[in-house]
Amino acid sequence: MINGISIHSIYVLDQDAALEFYVGKLGFVVDTDVDMGFMRWLTIHAPGDPGRQILLERPGPPALAEDAATRVRELVTQGAMPATILSTDDCRATYADLLAKGVEFTQEPEDQPYGIDCAFRDPFGNNIRMTQRPEQERAITDDDIARWAPAE
Repeated sequence: MINGISIHSIYVLDQDAALEFYVGKLGFVVDTDVDMGFMRWLTIHAPGDPGRQILLERPGPPALAEDAATRVRELVTQGAMPATILSTDDCRATYADLLAKGVEFTQEPEDQPYGIDCAFRDPFGNNIRMTQRPEQERAITDDDIARWAPAE
């Protein structure tokens, strides 16, 4: 029986630049950094949470054929990959801290039915959301739905 998630992958175009961002600005900790010759296995985790890692993966062989890797790299830069959602105990304070470190946000912290969240992109174009869970969720309102609806 599956009992958890141990590694989630985020495609990055430059693993050294990814380390500068994810470790240097966001505060993650390097877990594994191994040059395997044909690829670099680079995982990080949030402080205090080594059981849940992120593989900072450069799209390419052996996982992807080169033509597929080229297309994936293009999608990354367009922000077309699925969002990664990070958690925090204080979204507004963490937002202010990361903003001071030069993280470029695409959405400021906002109250939502599921808590307070905001959004930013990594240096490659990946969508990242950061959410502070509420003590109690609230019902979704018509105003929420109107705010979330895509612009026509």
